[in-house]
Amino acid sequence: MSAPVSDAAAECARPQAHASSATPPKVDARRLRAMLADGRELALVDVREELIFSQHHLLLARSVPLSRFELKFAALVPRRTTRVVLCDDGDGLVERAAAILLRNGYADVAVLDGGVAAWREAGFELFSGVNVPSKAFGEFVEHGCRTPSIAAEELEELLRTGADVVVLDSRPLEEYVRACIPTAVNVPGAELVLRARQIAPSPRTIVVVNCAGRTRSIIGAQSLINAGLPNRVLALRNGTMGWSLAGFACDSGQNRRAPGLSADNWQWARQAAKRVAESCGVKAIDCAALERLRADKDRTLYVFDVRDPAEYEAGHVAGAVSAPGGQLVQATDQYVGTLGARIVLVDDAEVRALMTASWLRQMGWQDVFVLAEAGTEIDRPAMPVLKAEINNSAAIDLAAFGELFASHAATVVDLSLSRDYLKEHIPGAWFAIRTRLGHALKKIPLREVLVLTSEDGALAAMAVTEAQAQVNVPVRFLAGGNAAWRAAGYELSAKPLMADAPVDQWRKPYERAGDAKAAMREYLAWEIDLLHRVERDGSLKFTCMGR
Repeated sequence: MSAPVSDAAAECARPQAHASSATPPKVDARRLRAMLADGRELALVDVREELIFSQHHLLLARSVPLSRFELKFAALVPRRTTRVVLCDDGDGLVERAAAILLRNGYADVAVLDGGVAAWREAGFELFSGVNVPSKAFGEFVEHGCRTPSIAAEELEELLRTGADVVVLDSRPLEEYVRACIPTAVNVPGAELVLRARQIAPSPRTIVVVNCAGRTRSIIGAQSLINAGLPNRVLALRNGTMGWSLAGFACDSGQNRRAPGLSADNWQWARQAAKRVAESCGVKAIDCAALERLRADKDRTLYVFDVRDPAEYEAGHVAGAVSAPGGQLVQATDQYVGTLGARIVLVDDAEVRALMTASWLRQMGWQDVFVLAEAGTEIDRPAMPVLKAEINNSAAIDLAAFGELFASHAATVVDLSLSRDYLKEHIPGAWFAIRTRLGHALKKIPLREVLVLTSEDGALAAMAVTEAQAQVNVPVRFLAGGNAAWRAAGYELSAKPLMADAPVDQWRKPYERAGDAKAAMREYLAWEIDLLHRVERDGSLKFTCMGR
């Protein structure tokens, strides 16, 4: 990904950078509350780092950290006339973000007066964690539909005694490979209705659906129940975390996938999914209707291909973004930035799109459509990047950087996500967060040249001017970033040099340092507690099929 060069001269990271820009209007908490309820499109965006966001945020806010703002915002909020409200901790981040949006043509940008604290002071609810609307929806479904579940101890006994039971892991393959229940078959969430009957042809077979925690287990099991699978269907209570907490070992490195699909089972799944979708008010469209939706400049449109990523790569509808259906329901806020937008789901087999659409409708999304197409486009749509001030003369190629590196003349600062940095990085590179460079650079001994790098160099290029304001040595960015270094076969290191705390990312319970089981228990308790807090907040209007 390369960042386009901007004609704007404003520097988005320095306090004086937005002094000449129009000051964004402020909305108070009560006005924002009314905006959330008025039915018009709205993008509510929190610009703090993800870990800070996860500690306390507004329920419907989307996390787009200022440190990666230009890279993430336009994909989440593509229409430039969308109402946008930005929020932070009242620490000046929103003004910097607003300046970026205004110079990129976003015409309706405001900020929450007083930040997140003002929302609480007005008597409104704040939430911890991430993907809260989707997680709360899972709890709502379990409660409203009375989704049956099974404890880890009961499942273990069934497996140990050779009972007629199959375990279907509803997570993406990479999560399944890391840790799964023994014997479990990987069937990502949107695939369950399509493939369960093929895996469990006898109605006497007990079908258990699991994920890492609760949401995808509940939604997956209830999908099969809603579709009318004749088997006894159960959600594994608390998923692989519950399995581990019960003292049982997970498998790892497995690759048990669903078998090929027969025509009879596809027809059954298609008819079942159509019944579910029709009961939820899902609408089918054709390619001509899709183009009419795309031509409507007064509404935001998201087009998601909900099939398996391998199918997407083999050919997809032009402009569609890969969003496997189970993940789209599990983390809707990571894909859809504009509340009240239109959503088109694409799937040539129809089943995955129909079932995913049924859940989005129950989550409160009104305009959800299904397009039964495969498409022939091979290339992924280019991720839109907001314009930033980039001095291309500050680029340093791999050969020139290699000379500086070999002579110990360069200080290297890596602006990659902390998870990627901790896995591997250029030897001797320091970790820092772009919007906190002033803080980080005070800790870093400088050599003759400061070289910034990042995953592919794009973020590093955007940060050069900001870094140059903080130091008295030349600042360069590594063209191609860490990807270029890796492709050239150079050595990588996992030894961290942390100039800043890794507040850029929220960690899953099993990724955290310390007592993993305590973290799992805390997380599961958090999920269970969400439902009554969301009901108290009142912003979301969930429904439950058949209720």
